[in-house]
Amino acid sequence: MTEEFDGKVARVVVADDQTVVREGIVMLLGLLPGVEVVGAAGDGDEAVRLVAELAPDVVLMDLRMPRCDGVAATRRIRTEYPGTQVVVLTTFGDDESLFPALKAGARGYLTKDAGGDEIVRAVHSVLSGDAGLSPSVQRRLLERLSEPEPRSAEPAEPPDGLTARETEVLLLIAEGLSNQEIARTLHVSTATVKTHINNMFAKTGIKDRAQAVRYAYAKGLVRPPMG
Repeated sequence: MTEEFDGKVARVVVADDQTVVREGIVMLLGLLPGVEVVGAAGDGDEAVRLVAELAPDVVLMDLRMPRCDGVAATRRIRTEYPGTQVVVLTTFGDDESLFPALKAGARGYLTKDAGGDEIVRAVHSVLSGDAGLSPSVQRRLLERLSEPEPRSAEPAEPPDGLTARETEVLLLIAEGLSNQEIARTLHVSTATVKTHINNMFAKTGIKDRAQAVRYAYAKGLVRPPMG
């Protein structure tokens, strides 16, 4: 069942090196409301060029492509054209693919067994500032984040002047919890959670939840997965 998105149509570029797959995605999205495919690329270099020319809202990015792969293209797009978001759409859901893509700046990550409605939802989620992650990817992230880690002798001082509570909220965001789930976990109201998040974003320069996850890794608050 297709969802409505307040009449907003997201302009999308599809990047995939396999012609049949790329054309299939373009055709599928052309049948669904909420998105307009404005371009298609066969590799990362072409995806970056189309972003420069067309300024799309979102790129649906394959990872394994010649010349310039999806991770490198994502990093270039997010650095040079920050107004365009990236949702990875790939066959690969392993950690070696997932974490580099998120670190490069992808806000969404779907595997190619996703349906058309799921792709459209992910596109609009990232445009709303949320993460567009498939359920299987969310589970993988939570599994990795919940694995026991060796604790240092001294707890790290919260970075950027964050309070202990703001740091706690950041870690719960990194675990994939929603505002409502964080409120239940901390036994506070959702309004209080939003206040902590706004204060945290102001202190750190973070703009959305996907950046919060990357910030937690960069500051050593969450350990990256072992290979």
